[in-house]
Amino acid sequence: MHQTNSSKFIFWRGVFESKTVFQRKSKETPGEAAPGAGGRNYNSRDALRGPEAPGSTATRRHGTGYYAVLGLDRGAADADIKKAYRELALKYHPLKCKEPWAPERFRQLAEAYDVLSDPMKKGIYDKFGEEGLKGGIPLELGAENPWSAGYVFHNNPDRVFREFFGGDNPFAEFFDKDGLELLLPFGGLRGRGAMKQDPPIVRNLYLSLEELFHGCTKMMKISRRVMNEDGQTSSIRDKILPVAVQPGWKQGTRITFEKEGDQGPNIIPSDITFVVQEKLHPRFKRVKDNLIYVTTIPLGKALVGCTVDVKTLDGRLLNIPINDIVDPKYCKVVPGEGMPLLQDPRRKGDLLIHFNVCFPKSLTPEKKLLLKRALLS
Repeated sequence: MHQTNSSKFIFWRGVFESKTVFQRKSKETPGEAAPGAGGRNYNSRDALRGPEAPGSTATRRHGTGYYAVLGLDRGAADADIKKAYRELALKYHPLKCKEPWAPERFRQLAEAYDVLSDPMKKGIYDKFGEEGLKGGIPLELGAENPWSAGYVFHNNPDRVFREFFGGDNPFAEFFDKDGLELLLPFGGLRGRGAMKQDPPIVRNLYLSLEELFHGCTKMMKISRRVMNEDGQTSSIRDKILPVAVQPGWKQGTRITFEKEGDQGPNIIPSDITFVVQEKLHPRFKRVKDNLIYVTTIPLGKALVGCTVDVKTLDGRLLNIPINDIVDPKYCKVVPGEGMPLLQDPRRKGDLLIHFNVCFPKSLTPEKKLLLKRALLS
């Protein structure tokens, strides 16, 4: 086992050394923009002429350097990569450029941007070239799979274009060299792409009946992605959203904070919506603006009357006299002791008292006789 690991180490070290030599050579080769060209001489000016343009060296080469495709020098900054893709993607979009090689040129630009705009893919490409990016690179010793997965472009340049511009119509505010507005079959809104808003983020807001009775303020903490001052990078930051709960709110009430979701280039942040959910209460059940209270009384009190004590949501103790005979469908209504009305919190719904009548498990002969005389005579 020790011997096998040693041989793997020697082999991997050789791979790293060979790729390092390859990278060093590519740096020293004049006119070559990146090792992604597979060690070939590829001038950025050739890439800009299109893969099938007359006299283009790109038609005679199997691979193209990603930096060269975007007309950039090796080590270009993220802002330069975005700027280059923006200009070239608009210039060589097949709906604008009618050359037969435009679709392939457009696809090359998308693949180049897909790699160079991703820090991880760009790092592998800068160090190991296109061969290492697409073929995989060796990982740490002892890993289950000693080689990383190779990069495969999804081959959908339109997807890259839409994600970059945030919409399907980035042309409406661009004009040709003669000052005439470009009329292309995209449709939609004017401007650099129809800005699309992410779908709303919906979260439940659980409230007790006491909170819905009195009203309160709930401080909801969210974490969201916020764009930094450079307009290119972002970071995760916390924010407190205050929810002013009004007396009388019902389950299902929706509170929306507009555009408080994740920020990003060319997107409209999503709205954040909280939906009120009522917590279960140990004493009451709410039905619209009314409160239902269930109490258990023995059969004797159901027949002769009693007093029911109810502690309200605001802490008062009500003594409700029951003078009627309580049958299984009986309900005692106490007006104005329910939930506040949303339109006028000074007014309230009703308190509805329902009864569970507890029957005796057994009766002595004397009690049965008394009941016969009282109820059946």
